[in-house]
Amino acid sequence: MLKGISSLISPDLIKVLMEMGHSDEIVFADANFPAASHAQRLVRCDGHGIAELLEAILPLFPLDVYVDRPVTLMAVTPGDGVKTPIWDRYRKIVEGYHSGADAFEEMERFAFYERAKQAYAIVSTGERALYANIILKKGVVI
Repeated sequence: MLKGISSLISPDLIKVLMEMGHSDEIVFADANFPAASHAQRLVRCDGHGIAELLEAILPLFPLDVYVDRPVTLMAVTPGDGVKTPIWDRYRKIVEGYHSGADAFEEMERFAFYERAKQAYAIVSTGERALYANIILKKGVVI
């Protein structure tokens, strides 16, 4: 345990966050995401939701201010009637740590999978919300 660091952040997760450099990407994947088959580095955070993990890491993790959209969401497949209220929660959390214009973009499901394969790491969570997957692009510490 360390002072000032959420107990949700495991030793493996803090190591990955520390190793990442400017413009590296990390995926926070919901429970349905094929994380193990897509990850270069896999971090398990079973039992935790993505929103609570975002609240824990964003005080420590700078988002990239040199790109228009440092946060990417998996877009809802056309014709799928799924609602995404978790996105509103993500936006509220991110706005607390990232200033500027809307930081979010949406990416088609299979394009998201391909991008996730290139990410520095994938964090596999217990998140049950559908289309809850999110990619964060790391910025610099000033």
